[in-house]
Amino acid sequence: MLSCAGMTDSARKRASYEDVLSSPPHVVAEIVDGVLYQSPRPGLPHAAAATAVGEELGPPFNRGKGGPGGWIILDEPEIHLGEDIVVPDLGGWCRSTLPILPEDPYLAVRPDWVCEVASPSTRALDRGAKLEVYQREQVTHVWIIEPLDRFLEVLELDGETYRIVQRLGGNAPARLRPFAAIEFDVAALWAR
Repeated sequence: MLSCAGMTDSARKRASYEDVLSSPPHVVAEIVDGVLYQSPRPGLPHAAAATAVGEELGPPFNRGKGGPGGWIILDEPEIHLGEDIVVPDLGGWCRSTLPILPEDPYLAVRPDWVCEVASPSTRALDRGAKLEVYQREQVTHVWIIEPLDRFLEVLELDGETYRIVQRLGGNAPARLRPFAAIEFDVAALWAR
């Protein structure tokens, strides 16, 4: 059945960047496959895990203190990938991919690594449609952290699909790809 505008009832207007900009400030707004997602700001276990990742990786990789440097690592960067707009909990770019951080309000360069901290309200999006965007754009490494269930998965692009190369919980330090130059304090993810 056609409506007055000539579109079928099942056809939906694709979300635009204007929809992201007009979203309330208390949500994270993303567009994946033309659909606007407005997720609540993260809960404290989620925020604590994301903070721990930044604290562990920032000094050795972002700043070169106690590690090799060579990365730009950002908290909640807005990334435009084709028509999709994603906001991972953390994103990382090798300096060979992104030599200088632009002054723009968002990036349009594919990250080399993203970290998604799953929560009940974002789990399906993080493990579904957003992961498909990362795969399509050839993001080489994705970390998915489940703070409530206390485990971390490291996914690595293997051709056109991801495979889980590491899955761990507990508290033992580990060398996690692509940041295997240091031992990552896994216990910091679960500290509350």
